[in-house]
Amino acid sequence: QVQLVESGGGLVQAGGSLTLSCAASGSIFRPNTMGWYRQAPGKQRELVATMTSGSLTNYADSVKGRFTISRDNAKNMVYLQMTSLKPEDTAVYYCNINSYTLRVDYWGQGTQVTVSS
Repeated sequence: QVQLVESGGGLVQAGGSLTLSCAASGSIFRPNTMGWYRQAPGKQRELVATMTSGSLTNYADSVKGRFTISRDNAKNMVYLQMTSLKPEDTAVYYCNINSYTLRVDYWGQGTQVTVSS
């Protein structure tokens, strides 16, 4: 089992910045992909950004140029630096770790990000 704990969410004005953190613990498998997804009210959960243990990244078009994902493999941490935030970025942000080959997939409890206009 893997446990994921997110932190760093909150309320911010449009144009502001926030950094989310996610700490993974337990039986960490490698290689893996860690990332962030979000779910706004009434919408499906969507990919925000992911990064493999080999540092390959993938971003949603809506956040390219504004969000940056990073990870510290030694600490089993993944981060999401969010800048130029928009009201449409308001959502619950979830941390994820998965391995396609091992067919395992874990989620955090989520952290609320609210961007006011």
